[in-house]
Amino acid sequence: MDKRNHMGKATDEVIIPVAPIISEMSDTYLSFIDNIKNEIKKQRLSVVLSANASMICLYWNIGKAILNKQAEEGWGSKVIDRISKDINDAFPDMSGFSPRNIKYMRKFAEVWNNYEIMQRTAAQIPWRSNILLMDKLSNQDERVWYAQKTLENGWSRDVLALQVESRLIERSGKSVNNFPIALPPADSDMADQIFKDPYLFDFLGTDVPRREIEIERKLTEHIQQFLLELGQGFAFVGRQVHLEVGGQDFYLDLLFYHLKLRCYVVIELKACDFEPGFISQLNMYQNVVNDVLRHPDDKPTIGLLLVKGKNKTVVEYSLAGYQNPIGVAQWQEQITKQLPEDLRSSLPTIEEIEKEME
Repeated sequence: MDKRNHMGKATDEVIIPVAPIISEMSDTYLSFIDNIKNEIKKQRLSVVLSANASMICLYWNIGKAILNKQAEEGWGSKVIDRISKDINDAFPDMSGFSPRNIKYMRKFAEVWNNYEIMQRTAAQIPWRSNILLMDKLSNQDERVWYAQKTLENGWSRDVLALQVESRLIERSGKSVNNFPIALPPADSDMADQIFKDPYLFDFLGTDVPRREIEIERKLTEHIQQFLLELGQGFAFVGRQVHLEVGGQDFYLDLLFYHLKLRCYVVIELKACDFEPGFISQLNMYQNVVNDVLRHPDDKPTIGLLLVKGKNKTVVEYSLAGYQNPIGVAQWQEQITKQLPEDLRSSLPTIEEIEKEME
């Protein structure tokens, strides 16, 4: 069609396409956003009463709905801004529906595509912890593993960040040990997963002592951080525990009790590389603990030898023939990130969840 400007000259007509969400898609969008609002209304009470799981399931449902509609209707990423505005207009007293957070909801539904698995694991840990898992990990199996460990151990977000950065998943179950022949299958599997290699003692500081007695002292001075690195279930019993054997005095480095394994754990710490004779010494300590300290209901004492370096083959040959369960792992003093000051290991309160949603 010939269009003329105010001078009477012909000019080409310029047609600016209207985004489908505003014109022909508007009815579809309005129906969609109404469904989102109804879902929020239904879930609002349960979000307050069972804050974390309900909130995260709600986020998953919103994210899944957005993914489905984007696939069906071809909506682009800009629809997120409108969804955010409409939800905030409808629920001005609620928070957590910024464009950035809604994008995380969409990603959350995308990576946790199995609702039942999400409900059992991811929905049971804080939303900020889930965001960390989405940001820091690209492998879904690893996300599931760390979510399960967070749930089991009650890690805060800062502690979870530390465990992800230190690649705990790659260290768990890596100690060289004789557990399969020294323990029943169920106990062997549990012990194998509880012990790791290497152990990271970055909280010792930059001036790391070179004598065992000094390292032990620093570990017990930082017992909370040490217990965190050891893992869930360890209870500290003592340091330099005195044992009298045949009229001679011996002092085992560190003694713990593990609440899940139901047994004592003797830890011998060496500031040098592995030597076969270390196994014999640790084995003797275990025998004495079994004879003197062990309750009839306790399971056999486990020994953990921590060294600065080891040859796996030499360790395996050194363990051959011993009946007491023994694990050997390395310890390191440096990683890239310091432990957070707040090491409170518990899931957040409802008040903290509500603050998280602001």
